[in-house]
Amino acid sequence: MSKLKRPYQRPQAAELARRLVEPRRFMQVVAGPRQVGKSTLVQQVTARLAAPVRYASADEPTLRGADWIGQQWEAARLETGKAGAVLVLDEIQKIPAWSETVKRHWDEDTRARRPLKVVVLGSAPLLVARGLSESLAGRFEILHLPHWSYAEMRAAFGWSLDEYLFYGGYPGAAPLVDEPARWSRYVADSLIETSIARDVLLLTRVDKPALLRRLFELACRYSGQVLSYTKMLGQLQDAGNTTTLAHYLELLGGAGMVCGLPKYAGDAARSRGSSPKLQVLNTALMSALSGCSIEEARADRELWGRLTESAVGAHLVNAGAGGACRVGYWREHNLEVDFVVQAGRRLVAIEVKSGRAPVAHAGSAAFAARFKVNRSLLVGGEGVRLEAFLSRPAAHWLGP
Repeated sequence: MSKLKRPYQRPQAAELARRLVEPRRFMQVVAGPRQVGKSTLVQQVTARLAAPVRYASADEPTLRGADWIGQQWEAARLETGKAGAVLVLDEIQKIPAWSETVKRHWDEDTRARRPLKVVVLGSAPLLVARGLSESLAGRFEILHLPHWSYAEMRAAFGWSLDEYLFYGGYPGAAPLVDEPARWSRYVADSLIETSIARDVLLLTRVDKPALLRRLFELACRYSGQVLSYTKMLGQLQDAGNTTTLAHYLELLGGAGMVCGLPKYAGDAARSRGSSPKLQVLNTALMSALSGCSIEEARADRELWGRLTESAVGAHLVNAGAGGACRVGYWREHNLEVDFVVQAGRRLVAIEVKSGRAPVAHAGSAAFAARFKVNRSLLVGGEGVRLEAFLSRPAAHWLGP
């Protein structure tokens, strides 16, 4: 059974610890998908602080009210001495109009020169971001916590590359991998269903929840493939429209589940109007819904190729969610580049030799002839080894 080799601390912990020992300046927002260790990381960091820490979570079946934030804030103020204190509010996006309440209390402390530091956690990055942009401009900085990388799962659980490609990057599910049926049920019930029901449907108006669920399943089944919204509607057999599908895909991306990558066109408007390339943000989502064991998936060249390409895409997109880059794809007629990555002014074309890809990679050459490409990479085959690519942060491959 895959067990935690030793207490593991994610790299972002050091950055949060550094910020919390600085003089009070900004509230810290730790944002990321469900079950990536946000609460654990914050508890690891705050356990080493000399100042008092008050931890409170809004992750309840029913939504709490704004007065709950005030109660927790007042309790933390009572513990704040000259050395200060830290208030941690977990799952903050569950509180209606939370940002206005937090703004009021934060500004009161600022005027009173009260040294109370605040850490806010949220499972749905899109919803947290909306609250921040509405009221808290200039008062916060974000620490993005993405899905666990291959390097992290290897360090924490001793996983091989194949295990990571199939089981993905959910640390809570890792101890169950020797019981495939149990692992699949855990991912489906505790991760997928909880994320959809409590991070999307409970917090956002969704007129067709069944359509959103089927769209998620479709995105997992076709991860790594370009699919027009019209074709999606045909697959889903629903009376929705393309605008609804695009919106639902955005919500699922905001919850850290699946997204649609835009076609790179060198023009933002043309990119927005393109057919999306479906992409899971954690390959565990694909595997849990596939009905296959890891041995069956390895034997299925098509499925294993999609898992491989999706793992590369997830590695890039998760980095992009933290602001490191923007990720898309490119296709003209029968020429295609799997991933086009923009990092500042740099443009990187990435092809993946996944077992499904052709031996020749004419797409990269055609793309480079049309756009100013700083780097073209082949991952797998005779290019960069897949294990090496996934072992390093995406920024390493994008250049300075």
